Amino acid sequence: MASDFPQLLGASSAIAAVRLAIEQVADTEANVLVLGETGTGKELVARSVHFQSRRARGPFIAANCGGFVPALAASELFGHEAGAFTGALKRRRGRFEAANAGTLFLDEVGELSPELQPLLLRTLQEKVVERLGGDAVPVNARVIAATNRDLAADVASNRFRADLYYRLNVFPIVVPALRERPADIPKLAFHFLRHFAATHDRPANFIPDHSLRLLAAHNWPGNVRELRNVIERAVIVSTGPELLITPAWLLGSTPAVPIAGRTWSAQEKSRILEALQAVGGRIYGPGGAAHRLGLRPTTLYGKMRKHGISKDPASWT
Repeated sequence: MASDFPQLLGASSAIAAVRLAIEQVADTEANVLVLGETGTGKELVARSVHFQSRRARGPFIAANCGGFVPALAASELFGHEAGAFTGALKRRRGRFEAANAGTLFLDEVGELSPELQPLLLRTLQEKVVERLGGDAVPVNARVIAATNRDLAADVASNRFRADLYYRLNVFPIVVPALRERPADIPKLAFHFLRHFAATHDRPANFIPDHSLRLLAAHNWPGNVRELRNVIERAVIVSTGPELLITPAWLLGSTPAVPIAGRTWSAQEKSRILEALQAVGGRIYGPGGAAHRLGLRPTTLYGKMRKHGISKDPASWT
């Protein structure tokens, strides 16, 4: 499993329910449908099911159904014989055959074209694939599918085949959005900090309280993937032990909850005052207030004027 993308870290009841579901279904042959928003970690859930199953020694093959070139989609999944179409110079195994004795992960399965859906259904029902231009070949691959779409609604609107939906949806696992498990944010953030500090050879090893409050207040529309990116960016620009989060990096959505009932403007003013007090009013240089806040000194001065913060330390109390 990818150690740098650990959505299953956390002690919240929401993620504990996902772990339990994985344990319940892993050692079976049931098809699994993983549901959740973009960035929640659906592939990690699929990998967790695979590596806790009897198929763990077999291959784990991932296929993004939304990324197939339409003209080649059937070949990607089911393979082809030499000469099956222009440019097919030799036989090629598809993803199903590559996953034989293992697991095939069909990401973005809701994006499958109407032409491919019955072919996938037949493969699931009969446990065979028919290479383009060839004969049926038996396959033994467990299928785990994932989507961020409402497939039930797609079935109702005839966008997705009902029989295929029921074939895939034997055991659904719903992965919660990060905003639904805010207590897990610090543990995830510290994990990413350790990983990226080692990867990029940076000295950051600590996340101060004001940065943790920023992370807790954000509603994370991009979920764990967005958190991962924010922490990596902060690590890359870090020059000292503290990991400093720039508020501008978290723009694009409103805070999930206010911090202690304060407005965003009041929170920003408080963070600036905390940074100034921590460094005795020093603005410039490594470890200065601007650096601690992840801002240019000129930007910090502008924010101080905006909030009526004087350069005189006596006025900060």
